[in-house]
This record gives sequence, C-alpha cells and structure tokens, in this order.
Amino acid sequence: MSQSLQSGSDDAGSVQAPAVVRLSGVGKRFPGVVAVSDVDLEVLAGEVHVLAGENGAGKSTLMKLVAQVEPPSSGRIEVDGRRVSYQGPASARRLGISMVHQEFALAPDLSVAENLFIGHEPGSGGLISRAAERRAARDLLARVGLDVDPGRRVGRLSTAEQQRVELAKALAVDAKVLILDEPTATLTERETAELFGIVRELTAQGIGVLYISHRLDEIFEIGDRVTVLRDGAVVATRPVAELDESRLVTLMVGRDVQNLYPRTYSTPGDVRLRVRGLSRGDAVRDASFEVRAGEIVGMAGLVGAGRTELARSVFGAEPPDAGEVSLDGAKLKIRGPADAIAAGIGYLTESRKADGLALQLGVDKNITLAKLPMASGLIDLGAERRIAERERDRLRIRVPWVGRPVQALSGGNQQKVVLARWLQTEAEVLFFDEPGRGMDVGAKSEMFSQLDSLAAQGKAIVLISSYLPELLNMCDRILVLREGRITGEVERADFSEERIVALATGAKEGQ
Repeated sequence: MSQSLQSGSDDAGSVQAPAVVRLSGVGKRFPGVVAVSDVDLEVLAGEVHVLAGENGAGKSTLMKLVAQVEPPSSGRIEVDGRRVSYQGPASARRLGISMVHQEFALAPDLSVAENLFIGHEPGSGGLISRAAERRAARDLLARVGLDVDPGRRVGRLSTAEQQRVELAKALAVDAKVLILDEPTATLTERETAELFGIVRELTAQGIGVLYISHRLDEIFEIGDRVTVLRDGAVVATRPVAELDESRLVTLMVGRDVQNLYPRTYSTPGDVRLRVRGLSRGDAVRDASFEVRAGEIVGMAGLVGAGRTELARSVFGAEPPDAGEVSLDGAKLKIRGPADAIAAGIGYLTESRKADGLALQLGVDKNITLAKLPMASGLIDLGAERRIAERERDRLRIRVPWVGRPVQALSGGNQQKVVLARWLQTEAEVLFFDEPGRGMDVGAKSEMFSQLDSLAAQGKAIVLISSYLPELLNMCDRILVLREGRITGEVERADFSEERIVALATGAKEGQ
C-alpha cells in the first residue's frame, strides 16, 4: 500500500493527495431497477481505491459510469476538479480514464503494437508510422515489465502477458485513473505478485487506481482505501488499515459470514473415479489419479499447466489419445460429453459464458440443458419450470422469474445456474473448474458449502483453482501439475503454499 497518502486524517500537518476523480450524488436507473443510488466517491492521486461488495451491489455499474460506458441518471462527476459530461468511452480516455476489463478487449490477430494504439496510431498526413508505433510500444511495455517483441501477435501471448498488454494499452492514453476489474482472476500467485509490483509503480507516479476484487487478501495487500457497496449504495468508505477480514465481510454482506470455506472432513470411502495413463498431445501427459467417495481432490498449477485440459479429457470435451477412465470399477468408453454425462460425470467449466451457459436462454432452459424432462417424446415445460424453481430456491439464485435470460444475471448467480444443472443430473463425479472466480464472498461461501454437502453425500469432487486458499481450505489432497504432468501429490497434513508452488514451478522448497 502507498505510504504517502493522507486521506481523512485529523493530523493538521498532513496533506491529502488531490482527487483525480470525484463522484457526488451519482445514481443510475434502469427500467424497474435502481443500480446505483446517490454515491459519493473520491479516487485520490497515487492511491489504490478498492470497490468491494457482493455481486449485484453496483460495482460494475459504477465502474462503467466513471469510464463513461454508461451515462449517469443523476449526480455529478469531476475529473481533476472539473465537471465532465457524458460523451462516451473515447472521451473518458482523452480525460485520462482507462479501464482494464476482466475479459480482455484485445484483437488476437493483431500485433502487440497495433493493439496498444488502435484508434490513435502515431503518424502524420493520414499515414501510420509503424516504426514510431513500435518504439512507443517498447516504452509502454517497459513500464509494465513486459519484454516481448511489439510485432508479436497478441493471440500467441500467455494470459499474464496479455494482461500486461492491457495495462500498457491503458497507459498509452496518459492515464490519470486506471480501473482494474478483477485483474488477478486468471493469474497465478507469482503473476499476481508481479502485477501488484506494477500497480505500486504506477501509483508512485501519481496514477489513481480504482480496483475491484472479491479476494479479501488482495484488498488488504494492495488497497489504501475501500468503499463498500450494498444494493447500489455506499455502506462505508474506510482506510484498509482500519479494517480486518471479519469487519469487511460484514460490511459487504450485511451479516456475519462464519466461514468462507465450510468443510466437514470425514474418512473417504471407496475409489469412485480412477484415471490411468491419460494423454492428449503435449497438453496432458500420462496422467493417473483417483478420487474416492466423499473426497475433494484439488488440482493446482500455473496457468497452462494442464489442469483444465485434464478435466476436459476425462469429460470427453477433448478426447484423449491414450489412457482409460473408470467409475466405480467399471471402465468407461467416453467419446464425448454426452457419454460422460450418461455415465455420471459432470464438469463445471471455468469459462461459464463461453462454454457453460446459453446466455440468451432462460434460467430454466440452462438448468435442464444436460437432462431434459421429457413426456411422450416432448419436453415437459411444467416439469422444467418446477425443477428450475426448486434449484433456484435451494441455491438462492437471485432471479424472480426462472424464464429470465441468464445473461441478465450477475456472475455469481450465473455460476449457481451452472451448478444447478449438474445437481439435477445427479452426477456422481463432479469437476469444478475455478468455481469461485468472479464470485463475491457470500456467494462463494454458499458455493463451497454445496461442495462440502456433495462430498458428504459420497460424491467424488475435483476442485481446480488458481487461488491456493481455496484448495488449502477445501481439499483432502492436492495434485500439482506442471507442463501437462502430475508432478506431485500433497496430503492434507502436509499442506503448505511453499510446497505446492515448488511442485508447480519445479523449484526447490525454500528457494
């Protein structure tokens, strides 16, 4: 955290940094919905100001108002002390407001340099100077610690490298305010630490950062102040140093959350899922593992280590070249997801919007997608509605009408819809791929409570996560992957972040 900021101090000798953005009484209404109500907020030069709250609290809407993606319905927004009117995102960028979305806005077939300067390419007389573009790109990439050829195609970069390109792209407009929306969602612990180093360098240059995250440890590590939203209104703005996790969670959800990772441990039963010698190209190499009844087995590793590819191979989404999969002692022949579903295997994809949901269909259609209720050869619409309403109530999916399109739901509620689909199939083996990504603390606690309940019912659970606290708190064992291979297995009694990181990177513990 920045040590130079003085915000709200009673010390007469302290000097508060100037506000680069100030919101006064800002509101946003949609038909029938008040998304943001009478919000006052300041982002100071050189601070990391965190927006916290549950899904649907208004964080994303407020972010869009600052970045002029949406016009406010009421209130006043100032940049550098001057009131600004809504003129769209291009105007916000000219004012020095840049936003890095959780889902990157990069053109994969263009070069790094071309992505950095789309819409404001250097040159004169209507001609673009590619040489000048590459020189300027190198300078921007250096600011975010990325050593790649500016001429390299963005689609060939890793996720962490693409994020740094997004940061560089934001800085290309001489940013005064940088808005980061869940920037570590797809990053490893090491990549997150590197990102935080970049953020600290930017705030040292006087850039104000508006930071959205559901990860509590990040808020306390990188934040200077935090504004908590609930139901579209500001509950509190506090220096991070004045809060602890318990107090922050209570502010966010309006109630005490006793345990973010509820887990009831018991002795696992017989082996349910057995995988032997599974291989698929270079992505999965000779993988063998077992999961017992009532057990939650974690899969850890760096981005690209092969965790998702292994899960998709077992599920038949990417059929393996070799190996075998058995369930309850019976060898399975899985040629595709339909075979896996019929056998009793479910997979909650990490990319729920791309692969997990039919966004334009209703909640009811999405929940029954894997197991349609049929009557006389036709879909039983009444049964479909009753199933959806039952799962909505059981998982507390916030939707008044189950026919509402899934794309209208928050990320956490979308994730619950995917979970509801697999619960109603009564799958015996479930792969959860990054289930907590983009979920607020309340929804995440509910999700992990469901995992615990499924394990207690004797299901075999595989939990894939890039966020080690989830694995360390929820799992009985953790398998660590590197370059497509399972490089180690850590029993619960031996859990430590250092051991798992060492296995994931190939380093020796303590180095």
